[in-house]
Amino acid sequence: MKPVIALIGRPNVGKSTLFNRLTRSRDALVADLPGLTRDRHYGEGRVGERPFLVIDTGGFEPVAKEGIMHEMAKQTKQAVAEADVVIFLVDGRQGLTPHDKTITDFLRKSGRSVMLVVNKAEGMRYTAVAADFYELGLGDPYVISSAHGDGVSDLVDEALDLAMASRPEEFEENLQQDKGIKIAIVGRPNVGKSTLVNTLLGEERVIAFDMPGTTRDSIEIPFERDGQQYTLIDTAGIRRRGKVFEAIEKFSVVKTLQSISEANVVLLLLDAQQDISEQDAHIAGFILESGRALVVGVNKWDGLQSDRRDEIKLDIERKLNFLTFAKFHFISALKSTGISQLMKSIDAAYAAAMANLSTPKLTRALIEAVEHQQPKRKGSIRPKMRYAHQGGQNPPVIVIHGNALDAIGDGYKRYLEKHFRETFSLTGTPLRIELRSGKNPFDKEAK
Repeated sequence: MKPVIALIGRPNVGKSTLFNRLTRSRDALVADLPGLTRDRHYGEGRVGERPFLVIDTGGFEPVAKEGIMHEMAKQTKQAVAEADVVIFLVDGRQGLTPHDKTITDFLRKSGRSVMLVVNKAEGMRYTAVAADFYELGLGDPYVISSAHGDGVSDLVDEALDLAMASRPEEFEENLQQDKGIKIAIVGRPNVGKSTLVNTLLGEERVIAFDMPGTTRDSIEIPFERDGQQYTLIDTAGIRRRGKVFEAIEKFSVVKTLQSISEANVVLLLLDAQQDISEQDAHIAGFILESGRALVVGVNKWDGLQSDRRDEIKLDIERKLNFLTFAKFHFISALKSTGISQLMKSIDAAYAAAMANLSTPKLTRALIEAVEHQQPKRKGSIRPKMRYAHQGGQNPPVIVIHGNALDAIGDGYKRYLEKHFRETFSLTGTPLRIELRSGKNPFDKEAK
């Protein structure tokens, strides 16, 4: 499970700047979901070999009673509830404000681990910029510049150490325990995830329900089917009705992101009785970016008229056309129809994601692809691809070596991906193509 860090503070203290530095790009953001404003974002970060999830929030007004500030405050409170560590940003150039004291009072009551961080400290002496903020009683302030990166790596290392200390048993991976194929079932609330879980387990049982403040907990359910060991990873949305107090509680983004990251295969469940939503597309996009193997189940297919089935298929083709590598199954979790084929696709997707591809076979497949269609010239230069080898699993990474490969466009990379996928039956998993050009010994700039 990845630790979760929430960034909070009053407006314009540099939360988004720090978020961008931690995630390296706003392109890494995911999940602008219904019930969440654009001021609450989720992304993935990494310091060295230590991955984590980070939440960016809007300007925090804990006592706001109405309007947009009240809605933003609700979201920030949810982010605090989901976090292992809260980074409380204050502005070193403006100094301590009454607003900072109000936020401090809220954080004391939250029960979360809090790190007080003084931002915008570039060019200032530590003692001078930190002095005012000792009054908040949150310990020694950390002094950084999110714009320039000063002190950020050390800050995140400290935050991750604090997160690990708070829940060490949940962050330690038990490598000796074989949990089989780990399947995360994700999707919007009420698409039938709990029904599908019960069908797979062969029994009626309460899977999970979340109360405010516990949405970050992850639940794993082991089971066996046809001699194969599996572990189902529960996600938000499987909860008892009547236990949801806030609209924002209906979908815990953090929990879903963690479940996807921990899974070998993600089962994205859609509701055939509803149109494909922007939320469905956001979840699918994150699964693709995370590199996880994917199978899509379109649930509640039974009882639909043929014209409605045609509408759903067209809607899927239009809104989820970037999932061409995944198998789609039209099922009924309630009546157990289509489940066997669904599980076969999960097994196949896992096998594809974990495939071992030998260098000779990859190189032969590369030669066949080039013989069938050569890359286009770029000016007087035609890229030359010499050999290929595997660079990783889950997802499979194919590294191609040659000369002038930076001239190869995205279209040809898609052609190579399709060729490798068909040659090695890599259905159900994303595939990464990496191009590495050798240095030209006659190029003075390369020396």
